[in-house]
Amino acid sequence: MMKASINDVMKSKYMRHRFIPVLAVCLFILLTLFYGCRKYDEYPDIPHIDLISFEKLSDTTGVDQLGIIALSFTDGDGDLGLKPEWNKGDSTYNLFVKYFEKKKGKFEEIFLTTPDPQTGKPDTLSFNGRIPYLTPAGKTKAISGEIRDTLFINNYTSPYDTIKFQVYIEDTHLHKSNMVETPEIVVNKTPKKALIIR
Repeated sequence: MMKASINDVMKSKYMRHRFIPVLAVCLFILLTLFYGCRKYDEYPDIPHIDLISFEKLSDTTGVDQLGIIALSFTDGDGDLGLKPEWNKGDSTYNLFVKYFEKKKGKFEEIFLTTPDPQTGKPDTLSFNGRIPYLTPAGKTKAISGEIRDTLFINNYTSPYDTIKFQVYIEDTHLHKSNMVETPEIVVNKTPKKALIIR
């Protein structure tokens, strides 16, 4: 059995200590290459949305009045959103909402109206909205995020209490996203009885 000489031991220690800095340098180079070659998220140029949630909001009497819809979105070229000065024609809305009520087991799209204060004639209420201008500066335009919108859910003129919404968005090049639909929403229209304390 051969015994290691002092020189062999010293050489072994030297190689072991030398190996650690070399390994660290290699790891540093690999990490640099990884982050340097990493690609940003890529999405289709046509916007896409998914429903995250729908939350009902009731007043102090327990009657459901409003709902908050939360959506996630992606857009590959980032051409999403309207500037305040863009407010005509195709640039009036870019978040489109359809309202439905369940009548005798079937959903029917409903167009709500309210009297015009100037003419007194019925004026159609719109659930549509405006997503603000989101196009990022710089070379990379792909964007993703969340949209939250507050919607009126209590149609006092209707005896029906089950509703749903369909929603889609549109970019500045008028590309329409897919349409998402909320689950059935049961609207409480009956106030809670006041608690009498004696």
